[in-house]
Amino acid sequence: MFIGHFAPAFLARGISEDAPRLGVLFIGAQLTDWALFTLTLGGIEKLRIVPGITAMNPLDLYYMPYTHSLLGTALWALGFAALIWLGTRSLVAASWAAFVVASHWVLDLLVHRPDLTLAGGAEKYGLGLWNFPIVAIPLELGLLLLAYGFYIARTKGPLLPPLILLAALLLFQALNWFGSEPEHAGASFSATAFLAFGILTALAFWVQSTRWHKNHVGLAVGSVQR
Repeated sequence: MFIGHFAPAFLARGISEDAPRLGVLFIGAQLTDWALFTLTLGGIEKLRIVPGITAMNPLDLYYMPYTHSLLGTALWALGFAALIWLGTRSLVAASWAAFVVASHWVLDLLVHRPDLTLAGGAEKYGLGLWNFPIVAIPLELGLLLLAYGFYIARTKGPLLPPLILLAALLLFQALNWFGSEPEHAGASFSATAFLAFGILTALAFWVQSTRWHKNHVGLAVGSVQR
């Protein structure tokens, strides 16, 4: 799961004008992956490239208890929610932030081979849809497009910025699916992930700066951004 992780961000912002900004929610959507690739640089969590380990993804995510266990994800969600609450003093915003972060584990459960844990133990979970592209591809695209369409329907503003964001999402996903497989899971691999996440998040902040929720009554766009 890659761009499908951003679906809860679009959904949350579309449902509630009190949810954090779209860019902030984009950070939350991939927060545990930001953490994973950071921790692998220091050898704290571990992954490697094993060609053919699944039909769609060569990553063997064999040790990631701090970011991709259910407990670890919950702690990241609580920490992110605490930061949002400190910045906004809004329990609604904090709750949406926690929801978006926590959704990452659930969505990964659908596509990963059994490499997810509940609390870092030996028993691992994953439904393995990455071995079934005919299911995984429509699922990921469907989740994103439905949530994106909902966000567009629930907000007002020029369409060009969100269309550019959507194009970037689809381009990065196409490169992920159909581009050449990485040979090593070293620093350059993490840097590539950081670059992709960073570009998409920057675009999400730009989109949010041009749109406002339809529930907002006022005329000023800039004053309603959160």
